[in-house]
Amino acid sequence: MATDYDAPRKRDEDMEEDSLQQLKTSRSGSQSGSVDVDEAEAADSYELPGADLSNVELSVSVLPAQADEFTCSECFLVHHRSQLAYEKDGMLICSECAS
Repeated sequence: MATDYDAPRKRDEDMEEDSLQQLKTSRSGSQSGSVDVDEAEAADSYELPGADLSNVELSVSVLPAQADEFTCSECFLVHHRSQLAYEKDGMLICSECAS
């Protein structure tokens, strides 16, 4: 798109009025008062807390701590060695718990 740099520029007030008019026309034409969502379908996608999950089987493989990992003695999370802040009496402390 070519721009004419010699044309007079619009003032801020004119630009605000133009943009307000554009918003009003786009809003009134494109929006309706109703929502096109089937409530039954929306409700089926949510899982309620305390739902019976006794028939669901989970398979999780647990890996032992690797050579470059440690377990923080404060938060008991496994971290990479780069997050080791200090060692106190043989207890390893991560940088998150140290601050």
